[in-house]
Parts: sequence; structure tokens; C-alpha cells
Amino acid sequence: MSDPLLQLIKEKGLLDDMQFEEVMSEHSRTGKPVSEVLENFGFVDTRTQLQLMADQLGTEVVDLSGVQFTPELLKTVPANIARLHQVLPVAEYGSTLQIALAQPLNPSVMDELGFSLKRDLVPVVADPRQILKIIEERYGKETGSVREAAQEIKKDPKLAKQAAQIATGEADADDLLNEAPIVKFVNLVLQQAVQDRASDIHFEPFEDEFKIRYRVDGALYEMAPPPKDLALPVISRIKVMSNLDISEKRLPQDGRISVPIGGKQIDLRVSTLPTQFGESVVLRVLDRSAVNLDLVTLGFPKPILDYVSEAVEQPNGIFVVTGPTGCGKTTTLYSCLRRVNTIDIKVLTVEDPVEFDIEGIMQVAVNEAAGMTFGKALRAFLRQDPDVIMLGEMRDLETSQIAIQASLTGHLVLSTLHTNDAPGAVTRLVDMGVEPFLISSTLLGVLAQRLVRTICKKCRTPFEPTESQLSQLNLSPHDIGDKSFYYGRGCSNCNDTGYKGRKGIFELLVVTEPVRNLINDRAPTVVIRQKSVELGMVTLREDGLRGIFDGDTTIEEVVKYT
Repeated sequence: MSDPLLQLIKEKGLLDDMQFEEVMSEHSRTGKPVSEVLENFGFVDTRTQLQLMADQLGTEVVDLSGVQFTPELLKTVPANIARLHQVLPVAEYGSTLQIALAQPLNPSVMDELGFSLKRDLVPVVADPRQILKIIEERYGKETGSVREAAQEIKKDPKLAKQAAQIATGEADADDLLNEAPIVKFVNLVLQQAVQDRASDIHFEPFEDEFKIRYRVDGALYEMAPPPKDLALPVISRIKVMSNLDISEKRLPQDGRISVPIGGKQIDLRVSTLPTQFGESVVLRVLDRSAVNLDLVTLGFPKPILDYVSEAVEQPNGIFVVTGPTGCGKTTTLYSCLRRVNTIDIKVLTVEDPVEFDIEGIMQVAVNEAAGMTFGKALRAFLRQDPDVIMLGEMRDLETSQIAIQASLTGHLVLSTLHTNDAPGAVTRLVDMGVEPFLISSTLLGVLAQRLVRTICKKCRTPFEPTESQLSQLNLSPHDIGDKSFYYGRGCSNCNDTGYKGRKGIFELLVVTEPVRNLINDRAPTVVIRQKSVELGMVTLREDGLRGIFDGDTTIEEVVKYT
């Protein structure tokens, strides 16, 4: 789906097909806004872009430097809404409010604003960079907004009473879930989590409290807890947003939410689970810019990058990525698919569920309830004449056998497995009941990966490791020579954690002739591992050491994950 601004500019004949493709691919590759890409390439300047949007909407372009942003005017749009939708009040006439939007062509933003502000709105067009700068200056940095929203709800007597009635079963959660404070609270939680780069948001009802936690760089942090009585309305609100059945509280449900946050469309995968004290809900934050990753940007060491780039170009065979949940396996596979997703290649994926929609690829979601299993989808795939098949996970003998069948009949199969290291994948397949000769003749290679937190660049500090720290890595002071070690002291940039962001560490097992012979002889994992190391395999631990010596991560992180 292309950007509405880009579509408009193409319709006006200001871009030819080639320039259109160029802008789209740069936008996909870098995640930069379309308006910025158009200006950088010298195709359409900002002034022309703004005028085009204004003409399209039948409105005017406003220079915000000439607007007096009085406290009264700023109050007409609350800070959280201004930040969430990137919108500024420009002028007020009676019940009508003139607003400037960073995304004026997005109709859903106008609808959402009308619902939140309950006023007649007239959009005007202004430079998005000006809008963002003024929002930051006038509304200030966001602090404790989730806490404030929780306090606001506690102080509202009507809400407090209704929430108490819901908790005791006298009233229905449906009455509260569309109340403005609840809607605002849920929006703020989502916004705060995305701003802090959270990968998951957990809503957990307990007997005496209602916890909200979110996972950043693999570690869980707790947010300001809302009143216990709000568990039902907040969870019902999330279920409504994700089109789930609010009356069904006894069975797990899965859904999706797509919301614009901070100028980006964020997808959230929703999972509910009935527990003793109510439904627990977990949202997985899926940032589409992660799917635009190229193999080159994943941070593979050069030998692994060269091998993976070569493996995904093979006409047939199986390439497997292994590791625990949340270690980036899907991101790696999507980046591989992006490499092969060309006009002359037919790509099919079967996933549970489909994480991201990728243009040009046929994606099928597993639906056990309707009888659409991995096995069924794979069998149908073979009649769809694909070149490359991605299988979300080889989880049992049936799917593994069909994947092998597919690779023997001339298809490249990419898949994942849950094992601790690369050599363990071979043993896992044998344990499932796959014949060793089939594994040795189809498996191209296995990539094991982990994500370790990287040290915050702003507060990185060198230190001398103790002997006990070195012994955890099986190193002696003699081994490290004059190499430097670092840790993060903790600062405002990294929320005092000392870490900011994550990077991958990798282990690649290439199935060569000696390894094939071992697989056929049903050799145990240890033997396959020893042979692979002899043949030059760099283990996860060794790759982790590379990260430590480069000053990217800490001893604790590497010991924890390898």
C-alpha cells in the first residue's frame, strides 16, 4: 500500500513510474518519511508538497511561525492527543477548531480526533517538521503521563463508582470501555510503550492489583499501576480495539490492532488468556520498519552474511534458523525473503500467525480451528508452483517430512526450530522421527542466534574484569592481554539500565561432507559440534566474546544467553 502523499503526487504527473519506485524503495529501506525522501531526491520540494495537500483537502497552507500559541489555545488539544496524532491547534472560532496535522491525508486520524476532541474540526496544512518541533517545545517532554491518567481516573467519582460496580459484578464493563478517560489511558499506555521501544506490553490482573509491564530489550519493566477496578474496562477496551468477543472470558483469543503512533503505523498482535483473577492480555508490538531490514543491516559477521546471501539463492534445500522465542528468528527469515522477493520468484509463507504483510508474497495463516494446519497448507503449497517456501516452524514429524519432500522436489525451504544451538537442530529432527539420510541430503545449513543487549553509548565506561568474571567466560587474565571491557553506568538516555538496543550473536553450521557422514551415522550433538568447530564454526559464545571485545555488550549478557 503506497503512501497517500506519494499517490497524490503521482496522479498529478510530478513523478514518473521509475521515480515512484525509487522513492518507494528508499522509504521501505530507510523508514524515512515519504516527504523527506521526495525532497532529498530533489523530485518535489516541501512547499509544493504542502500546497498539493492543501488543494486536495480544499484548505490552506499555514506558516506556524506566525501563530500565537497561547496557553488557552494549547489547552484545546490535550498534550497526549497532540503527541499521539502529531496535531496542533492553530485557531479557535466558537465551537470550531482549526488544526494542523503532520499527516493531513490520513482520514482515520481526523475521525479519531473528532471522537476524542468532540468538536468541529477544520484541517490546515503545515510543515510536519515545524509541527513536531512546536509540539515538543510547547507541550514539553512527556513525563508521568500514564501515571497522571491513572490518577485522573481515580479522582473521577463517577468512574470510580462504575469501576467498583463492574468489579463486584453489578454493572457491565461495556458501559465504561468507551469512556474518554479509559480510551485516553489505553492510548497513553500504547504510546509510552512504543516510545520506549517496547517489544511486548503485558496487562496482568492479580487478586489485589492490576499490573502493566512492558519488555524493552528483553527485560521487563513495570509501569505506574492503575486502580485494580480498572482491569475489566481496560482489558475490554483492548478487546474492542482488536475486534475480539468481549463476552467470551473463558477461552483464549487472538487478534490484531493497527494504530497510528508518533507518525508511524504500528501493528499490535493481541493474545488473551483467562486466569484465576480475570483475563491476562499480552500485546506484541510489531514495528513495520523492522521488516524493511536488509540482510546487510542485521549485523551478521561477514562470513555468515556471505553464506546466508548465497544459501537463499539456492534452487532447493532447507535453511533453518534456530533459537528461543523472541530472538529475532522471524526478522532474519523475513530479511532472507526480501532478498529473494523478485518478480521472477514465487514465494509462499505459512505462519502462525502472519506477523507482517509483505508486498509480493503470498502469506497464509494457520487456523487450527478451521482445520488449516501447517501440514495442510504445505501440501496445498506444492500444487501452487512456488520457488521458495517459508514455514513458520518445523514443529512435528508431519511438517518436517513435507518440508523435506518440498526441498527434494526442487523448492528452497526456509524455516525455524526451537533448539539451543545449531548442531542441536540436526538431533532435534532425528528425535522427531525424520530419517537421517533425508536430513543430510536436504539440509543446507543451520543458523543459531540470540539477541544480547548493547551497552548505552552515552554512559559506556571501561572497567577491569575480576578473575571470577573471566572464569565465567573460561578466560584467564593471560588470554585477554590488553583488551578493554565496558559496562553502562546508567543515564537518562537508557532509563538508568546501562543498555540501549540489542544486537545479534550468531553460530552457523554449514552441512559439508564430513558433517553429512556424521548425520547419517546418527552421531550425537556433541560430536557434530566438535566436528563443526574443527571445520571453522564460530560458536555463540565465541561470537559473544567478539561483541564484548568490540565494546558492544557486557560479560553478564553473553554469559546469560550462551
